[in-house]
Amino acid sequence: MSVQGVFNTQVTKASSNWAASAFVQLTALVVCLGAWVATDRSNLLHVFRVEPKYMLLGGAIGAFITYTVIKSMDLLGPAKAVMLIVVAQLAVAYAIELLGWFGVEKQPWEWRKALGMAVAVAGIIIFKWK
Repeated sequence: MSVQGVFNTQVTKASSNWAASAFVQLTALVVCLGAWVATDRSNLLHVFRVEPKYMLLGGAIGAFITYTVIKSMDLLGPAKAVMLIVVAQLAVAYAIELLGWFGVEKQPWEWRKALGMAVAVAGIIIFKWK
């Protein structure tokens, strides 16, 4: 993610954020289709069998993730951006587990996981400390 974010940020400087995001998604599509042709070849339309249908929004969410990664890399620099992104992703993933959202099996609260999150946040604070 770090290398991709730096690359995408440079592409953005030559174009625009949404143009770079579109290019990133397009090249990802080409690579994924190539990998599918080389290894899988299952029916592509079977993705539409997923239930509930809102699960098909992953790609659209990915476009906004690409946009926010590019913006954060540009505004904060790669190290700070990646730290914040990783901790935010961890917090959201833990909330999904705790609440059992999106068909994920609900998990019980664990202090050690909350403590781990707090240590990660403390790491960000220490990293930014001048």
